[in-house]
Amino acid sequence: MVVLDPMKPGGPYKVMAQQTFRRKNITLRVHDVLFGDVWLCSGQSNMQMTVSQVFNATKELANTAAYQSVRIFSVSLIQAEQELEDLAQVDLQWAKPTSENLGHGIFTYMSAVCWLFGRYLYDTLQYPIGLISSSWAGTPIEAWSSGRSLRACGVLTRGLIQSDFVTGPSKYSVLWNAMIHPLHNMTLKGVIWYQGESNVNFNRDLYNCTFPALIEDWRQTFHRGSQGQTERFFPFGFVQLSSYLSATSDDTFPQIRWHQTADFGYVPNARMPSTFMAVAMDLCDRKSPFGSIHPRDKQTVAYRLHLGARAVAYGEKLIFQGPLPENMELLADKGLLNLTYSLEIQVQRQHNIFEISCCSDHQCKWLPAPLDTVSAQSLALNVRSCRGTPAALRYAWATWPCEYKQCPLYHPGSALPAPPFVAFLTDLRPGAHRRLAE
Repeated sequence: MVVLDPMKPGGPYKVMAQQTFRRKNITLRVHDVLFGDVWLCSGQSNMQMTVSQVFNATKELANTAAYQSVRIFSVSLIQAEQELEDLAQVDLQWAKPTSENLGHGIFTYMSAVCWLFGRYLYDTLQYPIGLISSSWAGTPIEAWSSGRSLRACGVLTRGLIQSDFVTGPSKYSVLWNAMIHPLHNMTLKGVIWYQGESNVNFNRDLYNCTFPALIEDWRQTFHRGSQGQTERFFPFGFVQLSSYLSATSDDTFPQIRWHQTADFGYVPNARMPSTFMAVAMDLCDRKSPFGSIHPRDKQTVAYRLHLGARAVAYGEKLIFQGPLPENMELLADKGLLNLTYSLEIQVQRQHNIFEISCCSDHQCKWLPAPLDTVSAQSLALNVRSCRGTPAALRYAWATWPCEYKQCPLYHPGSALPAPPFVAFLTDLRPGAHRRLAE
């Protein structure tokens, strides 16, 4: 392993390595070398979808000539019982993007989210970007986690997996061992992640630990493996789960979305520093030929991710997440609950997407809390239907909360949706304020 002095972004360069071994001189030359930022893209099928599967695929596949400085690499689908030091197999060695390798097949390299994210970054940065795709459809987070991080969350034994969403390898750590750990001596700028569907019915209640633990463990491993060249707290972006046409009306999808933020409802937060999130619950796709769980609008996903990367990884001062509620005030005498938001809000459409938990006789029931009035940065909800004690408020707490880009609340300038949340009101006296977000 050779650690080069820092290089300015750009190229192409030729790299020559020479070695004298037992009186033999060995020379290796590598051509067309670029210096820039490398991002690792991982997760399950929504990350694995190729450009040939997304909206406007023909146009997207033809749009590669201007992005020859965005280089792509795809890891083969491999499992291992022990941590490997090198990749056992590669689907796509470092290559320039072409219509063939970007649209190679259905769920068969190269990741559309990864490619589109890198393309947006290149448009902004105007220097080389390297993209590594390492994902596998239908896989739970436990397969991508080291034994260390699983033990930290009390995941000690492998339970029976009975879930329609687990179709790929589910044995603990086998994908970490074979598809992530072999990359650990690379110098990464950051990671983007799209996973969670396979944990809807498997260790769901542990996801608020297993996901932050995975992030922490990957950061430690890549920092050490790269001899400190990968930042200790490198930026880690992820996609909050999109919508799904489910036969049942349970709240398992909303719970995973909440757990993806370590139950804060937003990132970065105290348990997930240097992270960023793309909200995708409004990017639903009823007619997706790959099932509604695989929406085809990956361009908006990648665009929202790249905004987070520009803010968290590159320090730009820009809005990269939708409006978050900061304070709420219960006006019991008027039957209203006021919410004040962190950003300006725009009501896209009137839709009963807020619900209040109303408790009486030791029983609680979720009731609609319709919008009453809206101003530039606050709104009032009608909670008169609650005849008992208001206990909690939630927003967009549904598997399919709204139609395509038609959730009620967005930030007007960036068109970023307000993320889902749940907040408890048990300590909120009438007229008292409660701060919801840091």
